[in-house]
Amino acid sequence: MTNEELKKLPLVEKITEKGGMKLDVYNNTYDAFQSLKLVAKDMTENLKKKVAKNDKRIFFNYSDKGEFETELKFGGDMLMLTMHTNVFEFPREHEIMKLSYIKQDITRSYCGIINMYNFLADSLKYNRVNDVGYLVARIFINREDHYFVEGKRQIGLMYNNFAKSKIDRNAIKKILETAINYCVDFDLLTPVYDSIKVVSVSEMLENSMNLNLRTGKRLGFRFQVDDDDSE
Repeated sequence: MTNEELKKLPLVEKITEKGGMKLDVYNNTYDAFQSLKLVAKDMTENLKKKVAKNDKRIFFNYSDKGEFETELKFGGDMLMLTMHTNVFEFPREHEIMKLSYIKQDITRSYCGIINMYNFLADSLKYNRVNDVGYLVARIFINREDHYFVEGKRQIGLMYNNFAKSKIDRNAIKKILETAINYCVDFDLLTPVYDSIKVVSVSEMLENSMNLNLRTGKRLGFRFQVDDDDSE
């Protein structure tokens, strides 16, 4: 169905068509997120056992925060996974909208989103509420269970065949492995001197472990989708 055909439908049919389609997208995304949580839990346990053979000090933890959020902690990093409860369509200028797969049926462009954020584990441990995390990747899933990943470096490059790729446990495992690998390679850099040279008395008095000074892996440096290596 083209976009014009969808717009010309009588009101009741339009509501039924769009409403049903969005429910399909939501259900597919929800099911994928529940699978993602199971894969993340298994992966955390497996990595914990393997890494412990080399160094038992390295910390691993999986924490289910509810239907739409879960966390993986590994070493000094944390990967926060969240599912948005709404369904989205892409802007007209987005590359996805140029695919013949989408042009043949515009309803395929409506997607649910799973976000993957990288935080420092200490940010949560010490309640440093001003620390920042970075969006490593986001997974888009449509009503046909097709998916693609928009993300940093190799993550976005490896999973972008929207017309053919279907989300399943194996795909989820590969995406998660790639995201974890990216987080491990994405190091904490010393912030620019000028960005932290001034501190207020109240900030210093509040708590030495909870300063209102933001910490992030690239805080004070440029952070762009395709230009990490130059930072």
